[in-house]
Amino acid sequence: MNHRGQLAHLDSLAPHPDDWLIVAGDVGDTPSHLVAAWERLVPRFRRVLWVPGNHELWTVPRDAPRGVARYQQQVDACRAHGVLTPEDPWPTFEGPTGPVVLCLMFLGFDYSFRPEGVSRAAVLDWAMDHHIRSRDEAVLHPDPYPSRDAWCAARVVETRARLDALQPGTRTVLVNHYPLREDLLHLFRIPRFSPWCGTRQTADWHTRYNALVCVHGHLHMRCTEWRDGVRFEEVALGYPRHWIEEKGIGAYLREILPGPPAGTESASLVWHR
Repeated sequence: MNHRGQLAHLDSLAPHPDDWLIVAGDVGDTPSHLVAAWERLVPRFRRVLWVPGNHELWTVPRDAPRGVARYQQQVDACRAHGVLTPEDPWPTFEGPTGPVVLCLMFLGFDYSFRPEGVSRAAVLDWAMDHHIRSRDEAVLHPDPYPSRDAWCAARVVETRARLDALQPGTRTVLVNHYPLREDLLHLFRIPRFSPWCGTRQTADWHTRYNALVCVHGHLHMRCTEWRDGVRFEEVALGYPRHWIEEKGIGAYLREILPGPPAGTESASLVWHR
């Protein structure tokens, strides 16, 4: 919400008093950006759910908290407005498909989305060969973990334990800022941005944890895809220059449940990076 005009678009959003809203990260760079969004979204929906994007974890300004402390600061801003986070008990949505547990996850990335012949030690140089370097390298700090990889590994272990504790047969919606599978990346213009896009450790979670839908938002390429009979929704809104303003921001809300029938695929024609 740090781009001019975005808040005005939220002000124009019609109320959805019977609907839950999933926000899949990158709302803004500071807690004040989150607060500005929640002041507008929370009154319009029955429930609002959030997972962090990399932008929310950036240490901006430079004297802001770092790493886990930064994440906790954003969680606190959400909780103050009644927004559910990955640190809260996962809610059960009672919809037309029956009860579904909405698993809000914060997993991070570990640079494993890279070619088999590129080592972890060489991956940043591999990306820089095409002049690609994520801003995460400068402002997304892992403190107190020794690396972003280590923070991601810890989050995967913690989240897997919560998923394993679900009752057998529980149907889920898995929500994470980053895509759970590498084959969901559509980085047409910057293919070597992949190291900052997730972890291979989650490649089978959609089947392992009985997902009806998996939701992510990192790639800025709105689309619906299917893997193993499971629907994957990229729900990125992008920046105002990527919207057709006449349609209104409400036209870019994506229905998660019940959603389109199996096999229905869609893709945006606009690349957002």
